[in-house]
Amino acid sequence: MPDNVKMPGKIKTVLGFDFGTKKIGVAVGQSITQTVTPLITLPSKNQKPDWLAIEKQIKEWQPDILIVGLPVHLDGEDQPITQAAKKFGNQLNGRFQLPVEFMDERLSSYEAEERLREINDPKINIGKKQTNKRQKAMDIDKIAAQLIVESWFRQ
Repeated sequence: MPDNVKMPGKIKTVLGFDFGTKKIGVAVGQSITQTVTPLITLPSKNQKPDWLAIEKQIKEWQPDILIVGLPVHLDGEDQPITQAAKKFGNQLNGRFQLPVEFMDERLSSYEAEERLREINDPKINIGKKQTNKRQKAMDIDKIAAQLIVESWFRQ
C-alpha cells in the first residue's frame, strides 16, 4: 500500500469510478457499514472526463479515498483501455490530492447487467422498468462502479 493511502480503519467514505472513454460510472461507499450506492454516470466530453462534474461529486461526498476500476482481460493482461484508466486515476490524484487505488474490475459490467436485470424483473417490483437503452447503459456504469467499491471492501 503506498504511503499516501490511508489505512482502511481510518477510511470512512469511498468514491468509486468505472472509467470509460465515453462515460464514467460513480458510486459512493461507507466503510463502517460497507454499503455502496450507485450515484451517477457522467458522460465524457470529447473522450475526456468531465472534471467539473467529477469535482462536484468529490465536493459533495468528501471521500477519504478514490477507487478506480482497472479493466483487464480475464487472464489478467491489460486491455487497450487499461492505460487510460491508470492515467485517469493518476489525474484524479493530481487534481484532488486524494489517495487513489485501482481495483480489478473483471466482469463488473457483466455483473452490473445481471443486477440490473434482477432489479427490473417485474416480479420483483423494485425500481422502474427500463424502456430506454441509453438509460440502461448509464445505469450499468454506475452499478459497475458500485461493484468495484464492493470488491474493494471485500479485499
